[in-house]
This record gives sequence, C-alpha cells and structure tokens, in this order.
Amino acid sequence: MFHMTTVETAATRPGDLPADPLALDQQVCFALVVAARSVVALYRPVLERLGLTHPQYLVMLALWQHAPLSVKRLGQLLQLDPGTLSPLLKRLEAAELITRRRDAADERLLSVELTTAGSDLRTLALDVPPAVMLRLGMSLPELQELHTSLTRVIAAAVETEEQS
Repeated sequence: MFHMTTVETAATRPGDLPADPLALDQQVCFALVVAARSVVALYRPVLERLGLTHPQYLVMLALWQHAPLSVKRLGQLLQLDPGTLSPLLKRLEAAELITRRRDAADERLLSVELTTAGSDLRTLALDVPPAVMLRLGMSLPELQELHTSLTRVIAAAVETEEQS
C-alpha cells in the first residue's frame, strides 16, 4: 500500500508513487476509514453484552484507568469535544455507571466518577480484548504493531495540523 512518512518523501522520490496516485485503493485515508468502520462494527456484538456502545466503551476505558477525571481532561484523553462527550456522559449516568458532580476543589470543573456498577463492569470488560483479537484473527504482536503504526500516524497528523 502507498504511504509516506513525510510530505518531503513524495517530493524527493516521485518514482515511489504508484502509477495512479489518485486510485482509491491506494489512499491511506480510505483504508483508515474503512478499517475504523469495520473494527467498530466488529466490537458492536461484543460490547452489547456490556450494554455499551463503542464510544461509551472508550469513555469507560479512560475512567477505569484514570477516574476520577474532570470532563475537560476526559475530553482531552479521548480527543473529543464537549459537544460530543456530554451526551455520552449523560447516557452513562442514566445507566448508573458514572456520576457527574462539581469538583469540590474547583467549582468550575465537572468531575466524572465511576459508580460501583461502573467499576464492577470492568471485570466483564476484561473479555473484550481477547474476543476482538479472536474476531480479527490477529495475534497480539500484530495488533501491537498496528497500534504503534496508527499512533505514529496520529502524531504526524496532529503535528502537521498544529503547524498549519
């Protein structure tokens, strides 16, 4: 598949470009979108057992690792804006998995905490990663390599966006 690590690579090595650099099947953006959509769909039946959607699962992962968190910090960790995060938190609160309350130290901050049910759900969630690995038919080293590559792509995209 066609990919570049920097813009300069394309400019300095035009011979590396595929015959049709605009072919759909050569686009990194297309592969990423289709992969993301496919993987999220693969999670759906696994997460249904927990009563979570994929975005809710990501919120819970962050909270299981770092709770309590301010809404602002949670948004930063998940790279979500408040308008996207707020409805997720409302649904998780309605499901009695989290609570939201003003931070005692700083009333301007809204703190998100796990309820007992939210904490207990983590035990069931331990089955999610192996179930996903099995559904993907990929080994842990393959998924770790993919994660490393995607993390590099994210960092490069963020860096480029910040320079613009």
